[in-house]
Amino acid sequence: MGTIQAVPGFDRLTVEPGKMGGQPCIRGYRFTAEHLVELHVNGWTDEQIIAEYPFIEPEDIQQALRFALSLMQREFYLPMAESA
Repeated sequence: MGTIQAVPGFDRLTVEPGKMGGQPCIRGYRFTAEHLVELHVNGWTDEQIIAEYPFIEPEDIQQALRFALSLMQREFYLPMAESA
């Protein structure tokens, strides 16, 4: 397997070829940033996440959310409906 690398600008998010399909994970754990954001979006509080997954730290949650925001801030184009 390859070496663990930090996601540029996000030192708590790591990528390792062959682990979790190469998705960004929380500090080398088999726990993706996507899963952490999904829990948050589905109403889990930081306290609930940390209680259920004790290896998760508050900084992990903040960085996963900031990473998701950075992906949303990428420029993209949506087709516009033609006016009648």
